Amino acid sequence: MSYLFAPEALDTPSFTLRCYMPGDGPMLTEAVNASTDHLSPWMPWASPNQTEALSEQLVRQFRGRYLLAQDFVLAIVAPESSAGPARLLGGTGFHLRGGGLEAREAEIGMWIRADAAGRGLGTEVLGMMIAWGFDAWPWQRLEWRCDGRNVASIRTAQKAGMVQEAVLRQVWAPEKASRRDTFIFAALKAEHEESP
Repeated sequence: MSYLFAPEALDTPSFTLRCYMPGDGPMLTEAVNASTDHLSPWMPWASPNQTEALSEQLVRQFRGRYLLAQDFVLAIVAPESSAGPARLLGGTGFHLRGGGLEAREAEIGMWIRADAAGRGLGTEVLGMMIAWGFDAWPWQRLEWRCDGRNVASIRTAQKAGMVQEAVLRQVWAPEKASRRDTFIFAALKAEHEESP
């Protein structure tokens, strides 16, 4: 498989998973700047005072790579309500870090904004990503990797039913200039289809 016409969005009652679009920069800026302290221990890209110009550049890059089937970065968006416009709850995606589309494998990444964390949203999103990934996308294997010190991320993978396959001990993390244990979890399409 050399190209994929990727699904554009998945709607649930709690949130929508969708590709970022031009114009989403302010929404991304607000979410990241409100969550820098929460994200920065685990997400090296989270820095204080992210500008709207940088965020807009990023969302346009995300959209371009999505259309080129090179990387599939998704926004987690709360539904619009009478209380206000749609709000960015975090980000996720299917990343082709282990090979190209031919491998039919992707790594799921995720971040949740600070004021939405700790309420089960990450587990719900990961469960939907796994189901959607096996039902509407071509993935045969989905991975989740996280820093061994990130207990919330480990628990999210476990609660979503992923299987821990390995711990890569003391892996060099250049973005942090330090070593860390990396936990690897996976879900397989064959097992997903067999589960009730």
